[in-house]
Amino acid sequence: MSKKYDITFVGHMCYDEIIPFEGETHIAPGSAVLCGAMVAARVGKKVAAVVKMAEKDEEILQSMKDVGVDTYLIPSDETTFSQVLHESANMDERTLTLVKSAGLISISDVPELETKCAHLAGISDTEFDMDLMKGLKSRGYSLSTDMQSFIRHVTPSRVIEYSDVTDKQEIAGMMDKLKLDVVEASILTGTDDLEKAALIIESWGCSEILITQSEGVLGRVNGKTYYEKFSNSNVSGRTGRGDTTFSAYLSWSLNHDPATSLKFAAALVSLKMEEPGPFNRTLEDVKTRLREKHS
Repeated sequence: MSKKYDITFVGHMCYDEIIPFEGETHIAPGSAVLCGAMVAARVGKKVAAVVKMAEKDEEILQSMKDVGVDTYLIPSDETTFSQVLHESANMDERTLTLVKSAGLISISDVPELETKCAHLAGISDTEFDMDLMKGLKSRGYSLSTDMQSFIRHVTPSRVIEYSDVTDKQEIAGMMDKLKLDVVEASILTGTDDLEKAALIIESWGCSEILITQSEGVLGRVNGKTYYEKFSNSNVSGRTGRGDTTFSAYLSWSLNHDPATSLKFAAALVSLKMEEPGPFNRTLEDVKTRLREKHS
């Protein structure tokens, strides 16, 4: 009997080199897939991760396996290597460089798993194309993506630049859920007003949109707007904020209403932002934070 999954994350596994404004540089396994899958598994969902990477680096999948994530490796010549440079004390000001990329994922690379949701969790425009999205949609999955997967363009110098996406309306119209941050929303819609941006994206055909900013997260779901502030006491774990927020929301919304799911996501990511690395707390920790800060 084939395995059934709540959520399948698709994208690159990578190494992140984090260069802080003050403090020591460190390199650790990372990626939107890792951040997202760890959240979903830790809150009790059955999770698969389909990752493109070099087979020689397979040991960096172990942290996901340890929390019950089933991993499916798409072989590549190299594993993606990302550099994050924080040039000031403002953690939202950062320069991203994609030193190496595992390359585009094709629909033939992705096993036909039995899953409720497929989330395209990329970190740049080197991972997904329209053929992949159309192929996954045709399998009947509830499909979602993070627009950072398209708005982050890798230049010839490997520095990532943010710019508009030609196919943005077609991509949004294909998605059941869509995630952005305030910078990405502004580039795509021309406004940094979160609700106005969400309304524009909604008009493109996506009825469930999350937009994060440093203070909190806005949700626009089936014609209603919700907002929840973050409650973190520091930002040492800023990297992965958006990936974590969306995964928490996606996981909880499988069994809860949008307002409850948004509160849950804000509480969970607030805990994550207080510690570097993927979310490593328990569901009880999240429920405690909910009671104390998000009631």
